[in-house]
Amino acid sequence: MIYIDPPLWPAHNTCFSHLVSDTSLEELHEFAAAARIPRRAFDQDHYDVPEHRYDELVRAGARAVDGRTLVRALIAGGLRIPARERAASLVHPLRRRWDSLVPGAEEVGAELLNRWGEPHRRYHDRRHLLQVLEALHTLGATDRPVLLAAWFHDAVYDGVPGRDEESSAVLAETLLPEAGISAGEVEEAARLVRLTAGHDPEPDDRHGALLCDADLSVLGQSAEAYDRYAADIRREYGHVEEDAFRAGRRTVLQALLGNGTVFRTGRAEALWGEAARSNLARELAVLAPADAGLSVPESSTEGGSASRG
Repeated sequence: MIYIDPPLWPAHNTCFSHLVSDTSLEELHEFAAAARIPRRAFDQDHYDVPEHRYDELVRAGARAVDGRTLVRALIAGGLRIPARERAASLVHPLRRRWDSLVPGAEEVGAELLNRWGEPHRRYHDRRHLLQVLEALHTLGATDRPVLLAAWFHDAVYDGVPGRDEESSAVLAETLLPEAGISAGEVEEAARLVRLTAGHDPEPDDRHGALLCDADLSVLGQSAEAYDRYAADIRREYGHVEEDAFRAGRRTVLQALLGNGTVFRTGRAEALWGEAARSNLARELAVLAPADAGLSVPESSTEGGSASRG
């Protein structure tokens, strides 16, 4: 069943309703597609729809309910996104992680958390930071430069491949000495941040392999988690025209699949490799148009570049 609550949520000079399913995200996406609601309006477990469409969507079959009933329907269907996966709720647990990693550097940690919480971020936010840190833990990464690089690798994020990584590395080189980090650790952390621009570490670069694998670990999650990630990427690049986004996204996904193995460490490949290849192939099948073989300029591929992690 599809549910919609009243348009009570103000934004962009109007009010929005939430559109959800209590059955599956697949049902929700199908209803939205039939109603010509753009995929970029999807936000983890619901679509945001402007008030002028409320009556139309009710006529199309969405059941009008109040906000509490809608949330209960989401929970009953097992589709409610837990609080830990919502960026706004992660400040305190992430702050504890930073304070443990770099004691006495609260101001630097606060600046990083503010950057990771910038409103234009839809995927590269605090959820992504936590996921990378947890993936590094799963992979057994304990060296501080790798963990520092995770904190800084998307600290500057404007959606410009290459420039974002360089700016993030420069930020690490600026802030980490203030936090009392040694010159050697700063140099290694900045090197690793720059490496995430291409996710192509040398065969003997253990630190680089760990960070790149953790950054891409989202590719190997469940199909539903991957679909939420892909939808967040599209929202993050909402300013990019649809055809250009799809072409750029295909370019990146094809490159990831073309490597044979998505991950560089044996443990990451064993944990996430099979699911990642399945998810990538599935999304490519959705994106494939008649002009799939056309090349696009680098500036048009930014919409897909976010799958770098």
